Amino acid sequence: MLITTNAIVLSKIKYKDNDLIVKCYTEQLGVVSFLLRGVLKSKKSTTKAAYFQSLSQLQLNIVHKDNRSLQTVTDTKVGQFYSSLHTHVLKSAIVMFLAEVLSSTLKEEEPNETLYSYLETALLWLDEQPEFSNFHLLFLLNLSKYLGFYPDTNDIDLPYFNLKEGRFETNPHADYTISGDNLILLKQLLGTTFDALQLVKINSKQRQSFLNMLLLYFELHLGSFKPPKSLQIFNQVFN
Repeated sequence: MLITTNAIVLSKIKYKDNDLIVKCYTEQLGVVSFLLRGVLKSKKSTTKAAYFQSLSQLQLNIVHKDNRSLQTVTDTKVGQFYSSLHTHVLKSAIVMFLAEVLSSTLKEEEPNETLYSYLETALLWLDEQPEFSNFHLLFLLNLSKYLGFYPDTNDIDLPYFNLKEGRFETNPHADYTISGDNLILLKQLLGTTFDALQLVKINSKQRQSFLNMLLLYFELHLGSFKPPKSLQIFNQVFN
């Protein structure tokens, strides 16, 4: 079956001498992996290795067969051009980190156009912004909505948040209750948008603490999720 779809690159690995295996989140098919034969050698091909940078937005022509784990790409075009996402040092660090998170969390081989639209819009916002130090925090918090474990905000005025249950509570419980700065920031981010992020003022230590809390939240709700290997490098760049 021939399919044309928008796609966001999640990961790539070299295969043999001149091939790439690329995993993408596609608008029409969900998560799909492709074998790009000879892409590291051929200069004439319409599918070039340079297109497949982390979180690049592409338009792919695919020969899709249900019984294959690796699909075939017949043509590749840039779907959205980034002006800074792959050239700005700090934005590149965010891209590397979030690509690893998305590669770990997005598993479904079925379309979710609402989630795709969120990823597409958020990445374009990041590309355009001069102030983005808290972007990854709101991005991950919003992502939990599409993965099915967004915090229950019905009792947002209560003094504790239970990470395991995903809700605000009157009393603390065991190891998975947060309060203090992390709770304050959580309540702020639950009520904000990307355009209002510049109003959220926190220092690098608070930012790192909240990120660690978010990653624990993902671990508690996604059994297969592990903290990204790029986390240490990411924290070093942002500190």
